[in-house]
Amino acid sequence: MKLLALDSSSIVATVALMEEDKLIGEIILNHRKNHSEKLVPIIHRLLEEVEMDIQEIDAFGVCIGPGSFTGIRIGVSTAKALAQVGNKPLIGISTLEGLAFNLPYCKGIICPILDAQRNQIYTGLYKWEGNQMYSIEKEQAIGVEEWIEKIQDRNEHIHFVGDGVEKFISFFQERLKDRVSVTPSTVKMPRASSIGALAMDKIQRGEITEYKEIVPNYIRKSQAEQNLKIKGEGNARRV
Repeated sequence: MKLLALDSSSIVATVALMEEDKLIGEIILNHRKNHSEKLVPIIHRLLEEVEMDIQEIDAFGVCIGPGSFTGIRIGVSTAKALAQVGNKPLIGISTLEGLAFNLPYCKGIICPILDAQRNQIYTGLYKWEGNQMYSIEKEQAIGVEEWIEKIQDRNEHIHFVGDGVEKFISFFQERLKDRVSVTPSTVKMPRASSIGALAMDKIQRGEITEYKEIVPNYIRKSQAEQNLKIKGEGNARRV
């Protein structure tokens, strides 16, 4: 089975082609977020490099968030359009799960961190047991201090990964001391190959979804939506 995976949930635009558990090719662009112009050309470029046509793809995988609202929408809509053409399966994968998967067979706990603005982070906890990675704390949008309170009693080493690490790592190092491990920059960024491997694993376990079922997972409303809700509630009180 050939699977094309893509991720545009952050400043990084990345596309990968998998054949079963083998990575055939991957492109990662970590340079200025303009995914509406870059993502489709990257897909075409990768397929040209491996001399393959889009019709030969059996399934698609896409990062559904959390992350950049605009980037997520672009990635999901692009993947749905590609899957719809041939009525191919489309598998949605969490940004946080994909980042955690960048650390295969890692000992200890993996903590992806994305900057959610307003001193909040998107995060969760993952752990490897044998050759399988599991979620041990659900993904959420949460304040940094509240998250530290939540995880500080865990006695295991915690590996931090993601684009929010640089901004917030000093908070974690101050409170968690030598239990904190910062991953190299090469694995901090999203990789479509991780999205592809996770999507392929889901397919092999029979967890197959149609393109119609896949929706973005923003975790929380955008600031504009929150402002609109507050405005609506204020108007309702004045009536």
